[in-house]
Amino acid sequence: MVSQRRQPWLQPHERFAELLLAVLSGLRPVHSMLGQTVGEAYDQLVRLAPTTPLRARNTTPVIRTCRGFHPRPGVVEAWASIAAGDHVRAMAFRLEQGPDLRWRCAAVEVAARRPRG
Repeated sequence: MVSQRRQPWLQPHERFAELLLAVLSGLRPVHSMLGQTVGEAYDQLVRLAPTTPLRARNTTPVIRTCRGFHPRPGVVEAWASIAAGDHVRAMAFRLEQGPDLRWRCAAVEVAARRPRG
């Protein structure tokens, strides 16, 4: 049975942070972002996704913090901190609003893993 609880309304950058986390942790296929990206963002995801940079062993990664900045109307520069157990990673992305008023991801970056030791 489908839950009747309402999901809290998310800002576009919060919704995209969840979508990107699912792809970059291996929970969703990269092609699920087709139509949700513009420019080189899809190519960036195709390169990043196979390495599952946000996957964590024995725990599910979650978004700890997500913030967005509007440098001009129709653009959001956002970042999120991703927690998985004792590890925290950073992800940055850019959203652009198209003429149809839909938000699409235009760029994505994930902070490189720091070597253990």
